[in-house]
Amino acid sequence: VHLVESGGGSVQAGGSLRLSCTASGFTTSRYCVGWFRQAPGKEREGIATIKRLGSTNYADSVKGRFDISQDNAKNTLYLQMNSLKPEDTAMYYCAADQWCTYPDAYAVMRYSDCGQGTQVTVSS
Repeated sequence: VHLVESGGGSVQAGGSLRLSCTASGFTTSRYCVGWFRQAPGKEREGIATIKRLGSTNYADSVKGRFDISQDNAKNTLYLQMNSLKPEDTAMYYCAADQWCTYPDAYAVMRYSDCGQGTQVTVSS
């Protein structure tokens, strides 16, 4: 399992970014996949997940602003982030879990595999 995130950057509050996560070594549609983030000095926070049948789940902190999706043909996971806030500043990681042990977005950081992360910085 290999995951590579991209698309991070710096943006002003209210702006948008789309993160991508390219997967190899497995088929994303057969796994639970998701995103978590970690801000400096804070614990990891699971924020979004998409399960094998395509159902999604979000943390309250991002619900209505972020959208998780996947392109099965490209074996790629996306996170569309809108209405960004300074408190969204963090390193963002994609993660995958073959057994889908943890169905909620809050537990994405417990998935068995994750990438190296991409930095998102939101300025006020």
